Amino acid sequence: MVDLTDLLTDLADESAQLDALVAPLPAADWARPTPAPGWSVGHQIAHLAWTDHVALLAATDAAAFFATVTAAPDPARMVDHGAEQFLAPPADLLVRWRAGRTALAAALAAVPAGEKLPWYGTRMSATSMATARIMETWAHGEDVADALGVARPASDRLRHVAHLGVRTLGHGFAAHGRPAPTAPVRVELTGPGGDTWSWGPPDAPDRLTGPARDFCLLVTQRRHRADLALLATGPVADEWLDVAQAFAGPPGSGREPGAETAREAARTGGEVPA
Repeated sequence: MVDLTDLLTDLADESAQLDALVAPLPAADWARPTPAPGWSVGHQIAHLAWTDHVALLAATDAAAFFATVTAAPDPARMVDHGAEQFLAPPADLLVRWRAGRTALAAALAAVPAGEKLPWYGTRMSATSMATARIMETWAHGEDVADALGVARPASDRLRHVAHLGVRTLGHGFAAHGRPAPTAPVRVELTGPGGDTWSWGPPDAPDRLTGPARDFCLLVTQRRHRADLALLATGPVADEWLDVAQAFAGPPGSGREPGAETAREAARTGGEVPA
C-alpha cells in the first residue's frame, strides 16, 4: 500500500508544477479557452480550488459536504457551477488555490486510519482521496498545457493516476450503463523512465499495453483512444478503451478523435501529418 505521506508529497509536487506554469501568466492567458468546452485556464484552476474545498469539507465536516450537494440548484451543472463560483482574478485565485490545497493536505494527514470520507456516489479513504486529487490536478493541468501550447514532462507521479485508472475499470462500465466485466484484465504500461508498471493476472487473456501517459490520458478522458498508442487484446480490454473513466460521477463526454492533431495544426498554422 502506498504511504499517505508519500501521496501528499506527490500531490504537493504535482500542484507545484502546475502552479509554476500558470503563476507567471498575464491575465489574458488566464482567459484562454481550454479543450474543455466553455472553460478557460482560469476555470481549470478554479475547478481545482473548488474540488479541494469540497474535499476538505468531506475530510472535516461531512454534514457540510452533503449540504453542498443538496443545496446545488442543478446537480447536473454542479461541477461547472463550482468552477464559476471560485473563478476570480488570477492573483486572488492563486491565493485561494494555494491555501485550499495546503489545508486539504493537513486535513487528509489527520484522518484516522480506516475512516472513509464521503464523496460523490461513493466513500473513500484518505489515501484514495489524495490519489484522486493527484489525478485531477494532473488531468486539468493537461488541459491548461494544451491551451498554452506547451508540453509538460511526464513524471513517475503518473503511476498514481494509472493505478486509479485500473481500479476504476468497473466504474467506467457502470457509468456508461454497461455491466461491469468479471474477466480480469492484465495491464502493462511503460513508465516515463522505461520501467514496466503492471496490474492483473499475468495469464489473463484480456490485456492492455502501452505508454503510461497514454493510459492516463485515456482514463481521464483527455484523449480519444484513436489518438493513443494503447493496444487492447480481448473483448473486455477493447471495450474498456471506450468507457474508461477514473473520475467519479456520470459518464464524461470525452474528446473527439484527432482533437490534439487539430490543436497542433492551429498552433503551428499548418497541417500536422497523421
